[in-house]
Amino acid sequence: MEQALIAAGFVVWPMVDHEADDALAAAADVADRDERVDQVLIVTPDKDLAQCVRGNRVVQFDRRKREIIDADGVESKYGVRPESIPDYLGLVGDTADGFPGLPGWGAKSASLVLARYGHIEQIPAAVGQWDVAGLRSAAKLSATLQAQMDEALLFRRIATVDTNVAVGRVDDWQWHGPTAEFAAIAEQLAAPELVDVAENIRRRLR
Repeated sequence: MEQALIAAGFVVWPMVDHEADDALAAAADVADRDERVDQVLIVTPDKDLAQCVRGNRVVQFDRRKREIIDADGVESKYGVRPESIPDYLGLVGDTADGFPGLPGWGAKSASLVLARYGHIEQIPAAVGQWDVAGLRSAAKLSATLQAQMDEALLFRRIATVDTNVAVGRVDDWQWHGPTAEFAAIAEQLAAPELVDVAENIRRRLR
């Protein structure tokens, strides 16, 4: 796949010490800071990348649903703002990344608490100080959090994307069409028509 993408003329970021999500997050951050960019689309609905959403400028795009998820969409979907997504995943867990979250903490309880306090360390240690309407089993949730605070913070760190990844500049990512090697790759894929498709797209983008 990597060879095919390179031959098709696309920039790829092979990750060795980081995850693919880190590269996507880093690129979104680079593009966000480039004033020439009108909008940044992160083409995945993955939960952890929701933390990268910024208003309506940096958004997620769900290709299957043909849906744009902006900051309000993140809050509508998870009950928290984008900046609280790592905390949310730290409490709830994320099977895709292999960590379980805290026992008893579900999507509803995590969203209610984090909508009020924002981040794990800002949740009062004493449950009597909690001011969260509609929350059940607050005492049990508080006890679990205090007993497993180190785990919660570890899970949050795992869920936090690292934007300190070298992905170049926006200009480096511009597509100029397929390379000379693309025809051979298309033949290997038993799809020689891909060459004409790519060339037609390149001509339209001129």
